[in-house]
Amino acid sequence: MTVRGGKAYSVGSHLYYTIPPAVALTALYWPLFNRIDIYKVLFLIIIAVTATIPWDSYLIHSNVWSYPPDAIVGPTLFAIPAEELFFFVIQTYNTSLLYLIISKPTFYPIYIRAHDEDGLLGWKNWVASAIFAAIVGGAKLVYEGSEGFYLGLIVVWAGPFILLLWSLAYQFIVGLPLGNTMLPIALPTLYLWLVDTLALRRGTWVIEKGTKLSWQLWDGLEIEEAIFFLVTNVLIVFGLIAFDNALAIIYTFPKLFQSTISAPPPKMLVHALLIPTTIYDDQRLEAFRDAIVRLRRKSRSFYLASGVFQGRLRHDLILLYSFCRVADDLVDDASSVQEARRSISLLKSFLDWKYQNYIEKEDSPDRDVLLNMIPQASRPALEFLPTTYLPSEPFYELLQGFDMDLNFPSNSFPIKDEKVLTKYAERVAGTVAELIIQLVYHHSPSLVEESSKQQVFKAGRIMGIALQIVNIARDIAADATIGRVYIPSSWLKEAGLEPDDIIKDPQRPEVFALRERLLDYAEALYRTAMPKIEMLPPEARRPMRVAVESYMEIGRVLREPGYREQERAE
Repeated sequence: MTVRGGKAYSVGSHLYYTIPPAVALTALYWPLFNRIDIYKVLFLIIIAVTATIPWDSYLIHSNVWSYPPDAIVGPTLFAIPAEELFFFVIQTYNTSLLYLIISKPTFYPIYIRAHDEDGLLGWKNWVASAIFAAIVGGAKLVYEGSEGFYLGLIVVWAGPFILLLWSLAYQFIVGLPLGNTMLPIALPTLYLWLVDTLALRRGTWVIEKGTKLSWQLWDGLEIEEAIFFLVTNVLIVFGLIAFDNALAIIYTFPKLFQSTISAPPPKMLVHALLIPTTIYDDQRLEAFRDAIVRLRRKSRSFYLASGVFQGRLRHDLILLYSFCRVADDLVDDASSVQEARRSISLLKSFLDWKYQNYIEKEDSPDRDVLLNMIPQASRPALEFLPTTYLPSEPFYELLQGFDMDLNFPSNSFPIKDEKVLTKYAERVAGTVAELIIQLVYHHSPSLVEESSKQQVFKAGRIMGIALQIVNIARDIAADATIGRVYIPSSWLKEAGLEPDDIIKDPQRPEVFALRERLLDYAEALYRTAMPKIEMLPPEARRPMRVAVESYMEIGRVLREPGYREQERAE
């Protein structure tokens, strides 16, 4: 019989060991908490409590464990003390939050597989057979009713749930990074093992002989307790992975799920997991994989910042920014100015086709001719650009910004003054910011007046200019190596310099003052735009604030004396 005793420990264990981690994890994750996260955690808590109550109640009624009258403070439900019920909630909450924190940057569509790759189906069947065998073994221990009775009850209770979750979400359980799957299981399990050991050594928690194997993981920790905490955390994390697997399918394939809601009902989640993988759009999956490889390599800050957005909005942001990176690379990596201009012309022709003949000539030869002129690796970024709900003007302006860059190799420095700097930054970044906000409004369920939208679009452009100027301030030396100087020539003249002076020595003392001036200008634009950004729909406001602040933090780091010294040393 397992006896849980000691009123002080029953309440105190939560006050000292379970609630403080919950508070700390909540404070850490709070800026990133969104509606789907809340739904996900509540969903798991309801399932955990509902699934555990019958099992726990059976153990109590079967005298596998009991609670002396002085061991509990609150009321009971089916003989289960309130303190024990609270443990079901707090363990699920803590493990879920740790999982959310670790997996926040993860972009799940790249782990969806339309085919049996890397022997995943073989893994599925082998592991499912092992789980089933464990359930049979657990049932045998329960039937015998001897020392393995408690362990058998754990396996018989948890095994079917683990088998179900594995069968539904094995692709993600195997495919996700180990940090996403192992850490949220291992860390809470180890913590609860230590807490349980402390309780057992103090004598406040006694497991009597008769229903246990008398094996210990280490001195003071019975093997049954260790397995219980392990399998419960496995259940929680597998449940979260299955949830994310279902959401990824729903968000990734708009042809299968034409409309989504902020909290998909359980029926839709299960339906998503049961859809045959053979009908997945493999080309769309490949476009996402290409986009993530590209962004991780060349725009890691945007990739990480995109993690604060949810649902299809993040998917479209990834596709949008992937297009911007591809377009930029086609121009910057060209072997000559003439080739770069041809790339801009080709991109313009592609936009002409996308916007003017999107439906009528989707399968026309013109489309194939255009795509065949584009490098194979760049085609998915163009094909899956979500132009159906984005205006065309910002894209054409973006190409005009790229064209301004082509004036540098001819020994002409086009950034003559602050006005030209602002125009350039608006074309290459303000346009992208406007497109991002267009996506926010498209995916938002909130109704917003057109006049308010226009104010936010204008502010978005200003914010994009600010962030681009921060990038310029950061990349002065890098740009100088390719013959470019984006510091206005008028500013350089005031400092007694020419653009060629920056090309020759981007670390000269005057550069630090000019960088400060750039950062001051960016900060002023940021402060002008930020109040209007707060007019975004509520579900996008906090993520946008986090994304913007992560970029502005680059500028604040650039101002630090330690950064200057490091740059001089380099």
